[in-house]
Amino acid sequence: MDHSLRPAVSNKLEISVIIPVRNEADSIGALLDSLLNQTLPPREIVITDGGSTDQTRAIISAYVAKSPVHLLQDDDALPGRGRNLAAAQATSEWLAFIDAGITPETSWLELLAQAAQRGAVDVVYGAFEPVTDTLFKQCSVMAYIAPPVAVAGKFARTRSVASVLMRRSVWQAVGGFPEDLRSAEDLLFMNRIDAQGFRVEYAPDARVHWQVQATPGSTFKRFVIYARNNVRAGLWRQWQAPIFRRYGLLLVSLLPVFWFGWRWLLITAGLWLAMLLARAGVAIWRNRFCYPGNLIRNTVRLLVLAALIALLDGATIIGTVQWLIKDRLKLSRSISD
Repeated sequence: MDHSLRPAVSNKLEISVIIPVRNEADSIGALLDSLLNQTLPPREIVITDGGSTDQTRAIISAYVAKSPVHLLQDDDALPGRGRNLAAAQATSEWLAFIDAGITPETSWLELLAQAAQRGAVDVVYGAFEPVTDTLFKQCSVMAYIAPPVAVAGKFARTRSVASVLMRRSVWQAVGGFPEDLRSAEDLLFMNRIDAQGFRVEYAPDARVHWQVQATPGSTFKRFVIYARNNVRAGLWRQWQAPIFRRYGLLLVSLLPVFWFGWRWLLITAGLWLAMLLARAGVAIWRNRFCYPGNLIRNTVRLLVLAALIALLDGATIIGTVQWLIKDRLKLSRSISD
């Protein structure tokens, strides 16, 4: 692709913020307030509601009357389609993507825009920081979110569609977001950007704060959805394959039960527990700088993490089985999937 004809970046970028929503009555007001109070105000905020059954549309409609907020409605829109519809209606050259349930810092857009003005930049990734105000949330982040890495001389979690600014031409060139996935559409979208060689910058200080799932039940349900859509997206090798290999080996370890009797089950159970504790220990070690702790605190984390990893493994296996039954065998399919 020829990137030599990029338009110049103006001194003050005009930015359209794109948001897909569905049943976000508890969080959408705080997000809109944060966006409208940015140090660099967006030209417009374009929202696609994908079939909310709560008060989300009513809340957004109250903003439409008094601010540059535009509401589109498509009851069948999954997140990718929601973003595509909103991006197609946006009027700015630059598109900023964020999700409901996330709160940007006041300087978020301004810092993204500053990074975009450093040269012939096409995409700017900001940073996202999970909110870890409980032990469970902190352990959740340690279990399934990559720790911060060095970016532009600072440590940050970056490369997320929930904190990114890009030229409209980038979104167009990669064909927008996949529209048939409940999750993983963002990963495929970013992979397409990488494949086409657009110039990427990072703004580690352009932070948004993300609310992770607060309970084991909601985490389990979310990861069942993630797992099913991860297979749909063709990303099996990156996530499910290692988990299935581990549990395949555990099943093989059960075979001696036919010779040594049921007591052998204790051996396999011990191996499973050792595997969980080892993975929990690795998670604590990888996050030792961002979540330091003493021996007692890390022991508690180890136990919570081991249980949480078992829960995530179960959700992954169930979500994969759902894909097999509902997608491969076509037994059922609905927007709630």
